[in-house]
Amino acid sequence: MPERASTALQQDPELPPVAVDPDRLVAEDKRWTPVKIALWVVIALLGGFAWVMIAVLRGETVNAIWFVFAAVCTYFIAYRFYSKYIEKYLLKPNDRRATPAEYKADGKDFAATDRRILFGHHFAAIAGAGPLVGPVLAAQMGYLPGTLWIIVGVVLAGAVQDYLVMFFSMRRGGRSLGQMARDELGVIGGTAALIATLVIMVIIVAILALVVVNALAESPWGVFSVSMTIPIALFMGCYLRFFRPGKVTEVSIIGFALLMLAIVGGGWVSHTEWGAAFFHLDKVTIAWGIIIYGFIAAILPVWLLLAPRDYLSTFMKVGVIVMLALAIVVVRPEINVPAFSEFAGKDNGPVFSGSIFPFLFVTIACGALSGFHALISSGTTPKLIEKERQTRFIGYGGMLMESFVAIMALVAALSIDRGIYFAMNSSAAATGGTVEGAVAFVNSLGLSGVHLSPETLTQTAQNVGEQTVISRTGGAPTLAVGLAQIMHQFVGGQAFMSFWYHFAIMFEALFILTAVDAGTRVSRFMLQDALGNFVPKLKDTSWRPGAWATTAVMVAAWGAVLLMGVTDPLGGINTLFPLFGIANQLLAAIALAICLVIVARNGSWKYLWIVGLPLAFAAVVTITASYQKIFSPVPAVGYFAQNAQFSQALADGKTSFGTAKTVAAMEAVVRNTMIQGVLSVIFVVLSIVVILVALWMTLKAFRARTISSNEDPAVASRIFAPAGLLPSAEEQKIQAEWDALPEAQRVVRRGH
Repeated sequence: MPERASTALQQDPELPPVAVDPDRLVAEDKRWTPVKIALWVVIALLGGFAWVMIAVLRGETVNAIWFVFAAVCTYFIAYRFYSKYIEKYLLKPNDRRATPAEYKADGKDFAATDRRILFGHHFAAIAGAGPLVGPVLAAQMGYLPGTLWIIVGVVLAGAVQDYLVMFFSMRRGGRSLGQMARDELGVIGGTAALIATLVIMVIIVAILALVVVNALAESPWGVFSVSMTIPIALFMGCYLRFFRPGKVTEVSIIGFALLMLAIVGGGWVSHTEWGAAFFHLDKVTIAWGIIIYGFIAAILPVWLLLAPRDYLSTFMKVGVIVMLALAIVVVRPEINVPAFSEFAGKDNGPVFSGSIFPFLFVTIACGALSGFHALISSGTTPKLIEKERQTRFIGYGGMLMESFVAIMALVAALSIDRGIYFAMNSSAAATGGTVEGAVAFVNSLGLSGVHLSPETLTQTAQNVGEQTVISRTGGAPTLAVGLAQIMHQFVGGQAFMSFWYHFAIMFEALFILTAVDAGTRVSRFMLQDALGNFVPKLKDTSWRPGAWATTAVMVAAWGAVLLMGVTDPLGGINTLFPLFGIANQLLAAIALAICLVIVARNGSWKYLWIVGLPLAFAAVVTITASYQKIFSPVPAVGYFAQNAQFSQALADGKTSFGTAKTVAAMEAVVRNTMIQGVLSVIFVVLSIVVILVALWMTLKAFRARTISSNEDPAVASRIFAPAGLLPSAEEQKIQAEWDALPEAQRVVRRGH
């Protein structure tokens, strides 16, 4: 990418260097010691052996530790070599150039934030329901398809998208994905992208919020613990801002201790009479609480609540996943699920309908590739980055971490007895909601080696402290059971099964809620950018009346869908959940299409394949999935086919049909399938328009062979910060120079 004037940026001579000398960076990359070579050889051999054990030498069972080693080794290699390749040849970051967090600093939305806190904020924002729920549902197809897509997909697609969108947005003053589309694709493509991203965002945030509502409803423990993260985050924000600026390690220890206290305290409070009464809330009450929280979180300064809360929740997210990975290595559970299950070649699976292609990919969603991430990467995060080189650590590295979450979720689901898995994830209409009905249904599926008994289901429910585990659909309860089965062998024994199960349920709710508040803030940025084309004042994110008004509009939109979902006879928006995966992947295709045009306009023709490869795959998968959901004559797959089926049942005067036991429920199915079908048509048409316009713009740029850019003018930086989690030797030397400056000469940051 041409740097134009940025390479000539003049640094303040009174300050230490603001960046490591580029020649030293090159020399550092080329320095290969025997120890370094040996380390990477070991990582490559261990990863290769793990892949052979999973994909080639599979027998009756496969040990779960090979999933951990295959994933971790692949991530290390991808981060060190592939992301470095993208950084060196395609993006070419320049730390002498100020980021929007520095030259637009307002202490609210634009605030230079320590890379460690920002990694936590970004990871917490992107890691929602997808990496937890999608892989659990995908386990229906066997262990190998999901494993391959989660690991290979993130390396070549998901992490690439997050990294590129974040970098390009940062270079454009932190502009939203929709506004970037308008700038790069013109009126037609840009308008289609703006409408698509706004509507898809409403659906995504509403579904994320609904998952939180379902996880916390009737759970005093979960409500108390998750609620306590808000005052803890406010304390952390004020602590770093006013009392001990820059003391990240110090506040991290305090925050972690308070979080553990909140979790343990939740168990104690839930067993008290007053706690059970005060925190035992129904779904509607929790939904209103999330709506109010979403509005407040989106208008408060990002340093006060959002960044520290997400950083805090990252302790929980990363801590639990790493602990689960360690437990798998120690316990070494055997996976009895076949590489390709009996449903891999069918389209009528009991967990989700549709063939392995394309529905495995849209079901896994966020664990490998997520359009929602593109909105976060062009929303809050690029407004907070201190230095350009940090985008690799936060963008590419953050997505690798989410993929690891997805692999751990998949392993947890696979570790459960297959009979229990299908009893939990099959609908109540199939199982009848009873032990006897579930046993009869699962045993009728003809699963190899599965002979489910009533005693097995009853004992499992008793072990986790639940009345029943039958038809606990949605993925979250299955993951909780899997985590509890592994963790109790690692810590606590059989008596701790119930604790680990409820701990996992609370963990999942906290995991997802952080994506709701970040999503709301990003929605506000998107709407401000869109309306700012007509009312320029709205583009100023620091203008409070505009920020409050646009936040209220977006919260009202997803809040209305959420309330419809929790009050509908059949769960309402629950029936829209399949649309979540397709819409999310279509959004990823839109994001990659925009990146393709930017790369072409920058003159990086040789590296177009880096974007073109994942774009082509995402486009084929999602357009195929959309076509099947719209036109399939099979009611279990096609929206309009199911709509026609239930409409005919109503016309015939039936009072119950299939999963709907009342006329109101049948009418709800008709209404919701029509909404699904119409939205699917809108989403896929808008996405195809964006992709076609992007391809045309790319072709025009290629033919013209001219270089153009919508980047903000380069501004010289006056701050320094390391690029990765741990500072290099060169970075430590420069940091020492900055630390030695007299207090009066230090540049004051307005964020963390």
